[in-house]
Amino acid sequence: MKCSRCNKDAVIYVRYNGEHLCREHFIEFLESRVKHELRNQVNLKPGDRIIVGVSGGKDSTTTAYLLKKILSHRRDIEIIAVTIDEGIDGYRNIALEKLIPFMKKIGIEHHVFSFKDYFNYTMDEISRIDKDLVPCTYCGVFRRNLLNIAAKKLNGNYVATGLNLDDTAQSIIMNFVRGDLDRLARLGPHTIIKEDLVPRIQPLRKIPEKEVLLYAILNNIEFYHGTCPYADLALRNQFREAVDNWENRSPGSRHAILSVYDQMKDMLMQKYKDFKLNKCEICGEPTVGKICKSCELKLRLENIQKV
Repeated sequence: MKCSRCNKDAVIYVRYNGEHLCREHFIEFLESRVKHELRNQVNLKPGDRIIVGVSGGKDSTTTAYLLKKILSHRRDIEIIAVTIDEGIDGYRNIALEKLIPFMKKIGIEHHVFSFKDYFNYTMDEISRIDKDLVPCTYCGVFRRNLLNIAAKKLNGNYVATGLNLDDTAQSIIMNFVRGDLDRLARLGPHTIIKEDLVPRIQPLRKIPEKEVLLYAILNNIEFYHGTCPYADLALRNQFREAVDNWENRSPGSRHAILSVYDQMKDMLMQKYKDFKLNKCEICGEPTVGKICKSCELKLRLENIQKV
């Protein structure tokens, strides 16, 4: 097929808008949407530092690449990459082997923070200790907590994550099913800044996962293809399958889910506008209760080992 905008061979058919696009027009199509989303989410000021959470996978690595490219004219903005090393042997260490040289290649300062250093356990150790909770419960809580800690240590003004449209639609549906309006209101990107919580931005939130993959391939972005060995246990898989099925049957479903959420978000924010975070009594990090979820999970591990 030929590109809908020129006579070159198309590399993709965008089902939700009916266009065939060649390499050049696809890259332009994706980058223009990311630029627009970035402008909508944040008003960058001279001296701002964006901390990009990079795992080494296609989404986060592409996010770092795009921010570097889009903001190349802003010499007054710093982009710093942070990888959270969960301690999953045969997975994260292999991803880092690709990620470290690629960050150096594109000129982004890169730091690694590990679960072992901050929580005293690797994910592999946690999976052996606690047989009742799925590893993803620990991993999600610890990663979010440590990424916030890392951003503060590096004086970051914003944390950019690689969440794409598929991830975002899944998160919205998950919280609807759980009836968790509080968590829905707190989904990124963050427009209200809370003390000790570095606000999140999500440049890829309107970009489908397959488009991120194609963009990465066309731009020779070096990323790790591996899948986390604990991923099959995640509850999110059920919602991923549901959203994929809806999208296959009705192209544009993911965009519709996000659009409805964005129209509701102001109402949710109004409902929770007086929501305040406390300081964890153990570690001092922000939390909704007296003790943050990370410290709760650490105490759980310690109690299991005492039995």
